[in-house]
Amino acid sequence: MAESDLASSVSHTPTMHPQYRRQVCSGVNVPTPTFPFENQVPLDLMDTKVTAVGFLKKIVRLSDALTFAQLTRGAGPEQVQILLRDLETTKMLDSIRLNSAISVTGVLKSKYAPKKPSKAKLAYTEVAEEGSIFLNQVEISAENITCLNSFEKNIPYGPDHVYPPSSRHLQIRFDSKLRDTLFFRSQVAAYAREELRDFHEIETPILFKSTPEGAREFLVPTRKAGCAYALPQSPQQYKQMLMASGINKYVQFARCFRDEDLRADRQPEFTQIDLEMAWVDGEGVMQRVEKLIKSLYNKFTKPRTALLPLPNTPFYRMTYDTAMSYHGSDKPDLRIPGLIHRVDHIVPAQLRSMTTDLQDPIIEAWKIRLNASPDTVQKFIRNFFSGPDGEHFGNNTDGAPGICVFNSGKPLEGLQIFGFEAAEQLKEVYSNSPAQPFEDQDARNVSTTVDDGDLIILQARQNLPHSGGSTTLGKLRLAIYNAALAEGLIEPNSKHHYLWVTDFPMFTLEDGVDPGQGGAAGFSATHHPFTAPKTAADVDLLLTEPLKAKADHYDLVVNGVELGGGSRRIHSAEMSQERIEDFSHLLKALSAGCPPHAGFAIGFDRLIAVMCGTNSVRDVIAFPKSSKGDDPMVLSPRRVTKEELGRYKLQVIPGENAELDDEPLVGEVPRA
Repeated sequence: MAESDLASSVSHTPTMHPQYRRQVCSGVNVPTPTFPFENQVPLDLMDTKVTAVGFLKKIVRLSDALTFAQLTRGAGPEQVQILLRDLETTKMLDSIRLNSAISVTGVLKSKYAPKKPSKAKLAYTEVAEEGSIFLNQVEISAENITCLNSFEKNIPYGPDHVYPPSSRHLQIRFDSKLRDTLFFRSQVAAYAREELRDFHEIETPILFKSTPEGAREFLVPTRKAGCAYALPQSPQQYKQMLMASGINKYVQFARCFRDEDLRADRQPEFTQIDLEMAWVDGEGVMQRVEKLIKSLYNKFTKPRTALLPLPNTPFYRMTYDTAMSYHGSDKPDLRIPGLIHRVDHIVPAQLRSMTTDLQDPIIEAWKIRLNASPDTVQKFIRNFFSGPDGEHFGNNTDGAPGICVFNSGKPLEGLQIFGFEAAEQLKEVYSNSPAQPFEDQDARNVSTTVDDGDLIILQARQNLPHSGGSTTLGKLRLAIYNAALAEGLIEPNSKHHYLWVTDFPMFTLEDGVDPGQGGAAGFSATHHPFTAPKTAADVDLLLTEPLKAKADHYDLVVNGVELGGGSRRIHSAEMSQERIEDFSHLLKALSAGCPPHAGFAIGFDRLIAVMCGTNSVRDVIAFPKSSKGDDPMVLSPRRVTKEELGRYKLQVIPGENAELDDEPLVGEVPRA
């Protein structure tokens, strides 16, 4: 190299910021931590020199010769007091900002015991283990303090600060509720693994292939032109192949991916406790899952918390048809009072014509008793239907809801829209309401009587079998219940009501919105194409009336949340040549003497959300995606470069609804 080139190279050598160099060097020279940040400290460490590391949390300066500070490790509530008795170490501390990562070396001492302990300490009767002392009884007399990494002065924080999604790391650090929730999630996961120790935990591939299972998938391009992986919607096919492999009990905390519209209880990537069992039917799986849930509650319910213990009785059972008929939903919330009743046989023709334009409709009624006078209930329901939560219910195609409030001081007790005869028949409908196993005597009395302030809602629907997840009245019932809760018109119920919903229809008509499974019949498997028919009669219906066939599928529901689903498995030979090719790997495995098997998947994010009492799974995930599917912390997804598009043989073709910048991205095909 020529001298001029060498000089040029030296002159362009990057320089190091002095503060950065000091922090790097200080971190290199710090003694190895020797102080155990646990609730109980070994007595052997007393009066010895220790080194503790953590975050500087608090400083209390009494004088130049006496200063106290708090050191916390971040994870957990444990903190230790630091004592500074000379000006030199106090100056070291003064140069460090709160929340910085520091190292403290000093002698471990017992705290000074006050002559008159506080009443709280007098009531504190816990005794440390032999050979140990509690952390809150010791302090470190500091001899040296080193800043390992400074907390920048322009970073906002505080108990009342609202952290944007882009600062999720700060929210986790300073929001004790979120941090405790993540620790709780970790503890539940660890205990669930222990409870399922009779299963074999086996990982399955993340890079899978696209198969028609009913949900949209995320594709992963490869450098092989025209070929892509797909991220798995679930490990469904792999776990069935494991059954054929002789793994009789499989479990996995599986990462799953679905490209679907996001809500509070959905994320594009999520975790499920996925399990499969050979040589059992669905009943065996339900019993095992029920045992797991009860075990988790027994472990984590504690006094004075929102998580109440579950009763020592089997979970309720309810068929899909019963759930849809009485609750208007395939995931019933048993906290909502009042069942839905079919009343079209008592509705007068004039009222029917006022309620709907449908010919020969089904008309259903739902009654709820609110803690308010009839006038207050009237005002509440008017405000509800004129507000954003209820306005759209009045515009549904089957007809607007009919509304009346029972009032003994008015003609026909407020039931004028029914007329005298139908009003009496309506009362009989409620007096003859079937008893429900989850009702106590008070709830039973409310469901069979009519009293002042009772709100009655009528809703028409087409005279067709139930299809889908909820009826219009079922959705309206839930919305009114939540609105009444918010207004204080009904008492909140903190109990967790678990139930199994069974006997789902095997097939559902495709709605033109969801991708379906690519069949030509206009319907697809309600859950996935590997679900077995319920009975031999349902097998026969597959050839004659497939939409009437029931599947051996079961959902676990708690308080209106579908916590998971499972089924007894089978493969169908009635596939097109294309479909056989898609599932040839699975059919090959099943043909190798695969034993009877059934399985289940628990939505782990939803389970933690339910146990923590939150409606959004985003509250129990460390780094959740937004409602648009973005990660605001790392700014993903990002636009790809021209070079990356070329590497994977891709071309961007914007659709009609594509959101593009004014300037097209490099590599994008410009719009015509």
